[in-house]
Amino acid sequence: MTTYLDKILLAHREAAAGDARSFEALREEAAATPPCRGFTESLRRGSSLRVISEVKRRSPSKGDLFPGLDPAHLATQYQSGGAACLSVLTDSEFFGGSPEDLRAARAAVDLPVLRKDFTVTARDVCDARIMGADAVLLIVAALDDVELADFHALGTELGLDCLVEVHDEAELDRALAVGASLVGVNQRDLVTFEVDTARAVRLAPLMPEGVVRVAESGVRGVPDATALHEAGYHAVLVGESLVTSGDPAAGVSALASIGAGNA
Repeated sequence: MTTYLDKILLAHREAAAGDARSFEALREEAAATPPCRGFTESLRRGSSLRVISEVKRRSPSKGDLFPGLDPAHLATQYQSGGAACLSVLTDSEFFGGSPEDLRAARAAVDLPVLRKDFTVTARDVCDARIMGADAVLLIVAALDDVELADFHALGTELGLDCLVEVHDEAELDRALAVGASLVGVNQRDLVTFEVDTARAVRLAPLMPEGVVRVAESGVRGVPDATALHEAGYHAVLVGESLVTSGDPAAGVSALASIGAGNA
């Protein structure tokens, strides 16, 4: 069965096939950029739940989420609410994002930023660093074993943290095999696009000590986030519910307070 991810990946791989830029030149440019801000490091701090707040204009399933979104203004609201990191969609065709959104959001705050996109080539990894990202997303379901290992190694070489996204036990095994120390569990089913809230809870205890655990998709508020924190997640990546909340700073603050009283 064709999934929403298949359609997006096809478009990105077709675009990548027509990219004639020199990889070595991009690699050199990426290596010459200023140091990253430390995405994973920010998620390790403290005992409370860490919040990765997302700058997201639209989604393939729901259309426009925030017409006229100002990435710099939203980023400052997220930071004021206590976000640990930002995630910025840079896919244009399906999510309405852009590298400019990432640059504007990052320039407005001092938080580390994830480039949220569909990485299908080594050039994409270099581009993430060149546009100013501190972390890059690697979706295990989108990559074969060689690509996953190569992109993870390249990201590490360039100083990027790699958020390796999985959906099930087999994908988690593949992520750990390449040495992933930052793992995201996407609770959204690739076929039905529905959220499976038990998925992240099921996978959490299978991750070794030392792996920073991030729960993604379907975090609608404090009850969802609390359950994930209790299951062992260090962080949640939240976009839709914050973008559409009307008060992003308050929304982040409520999530970031979870577990704050723990030792």
